[in-house]
Amino acid sequence: MTSELENPVYNPPMEPYVSIVYRDDDLLVLDKPSGLLSVPGRDPALSDSLATRVQKQFPKALMINRLDKDTSGLVLMSLNRKAHAVIASQFENRTTEKTYIAVVWGDVNGESGHVDLPLTIDPDNKPRHRVDHQGGKSAQTDWHVIERLPLPATRLRLHPLTGRTHQLRVHMKAIGHPILGDAFYAQGDALVASDRLLLHAQDLRFRHPDGRDMTVTVPCPF
Repeated sequence: MTSELENPVYNPPMEPYVSIVYRDDDLLVLDKPSGLLSVPGRDPALSDSLATRVQKQFPKALMINRLDKDTSGLVLMSLNRKAHAVIASQFENRTTEKTYIAVVWGDVNGESGHVDLPLTIDPDNKPRHRVDHQGGKSAQTDWHVIERLPLPATRLRLHPLTGRTHQLRVHMKAIGHPILGDAFYAQGDALVASDRLLLHAQDLRFRHPDGRDMTVTVPCPF
C-alpha cells in the first residue's frame, strides 16, 4: 500500500507509543493518534506505523480496518486468523457502524443531511480523490450538526455508509465545508485553522467473533 504522504518527511507522534482501548484473545481495539500511519509505507522512512508498533508486542496481529495518517481514532486488529475473517467480512459487507467527529469550515446549512457523490482517485493529483459522476464508485455519508463554532466552523457527527478512501474528507469539501486542517482538501483559512486534521473515528459497532454485539468508543481529542 502506498502511503498518503507525498514525500518521506515523517515525524509520527511517539507518546503514547501504542494506546490499547480493549484486548481479548481475539482482537485489539486501538486508539490511533493523528500523524501516525496505519500501515508502513514503501519508503523505509515510512516504516513506523500502528501495525508495526503493535506487532512488536503481538507478532500475529493483523490490521482489520485502517485510518488515514492524519485521522485519529479507532482501529481494530485481529489476534488470530478466524477472528480476522469474521470481523473483516463485516467491514466488507458494510454491517459495521462507524461514527466520526469532524470540525468543518463554515456554518453548515441545516441540522442534518446526506451526501451521495461517487468518488475516484484523481489521476493528476494522486493520492487525492475527487467526485466523479461518470466513473466513480458509490459513496454515501450522513451528517448531523453537533454545535456551531465562532470561526465560523461547525462540529459534525459523520456516518459513512460506504468506506471509500478519503470519503469524508472529499464529501465535506464537495458540499463547501472542508475539514479544518486538511492538507489535501482544505485551503486558506480552513487549512491553517488547525495544526492537525480535525477528523476522529469515535465510535465503532460490530459483532465479536464470539457472537456478541460490541460498541467501542474513544473520546474525541478536539
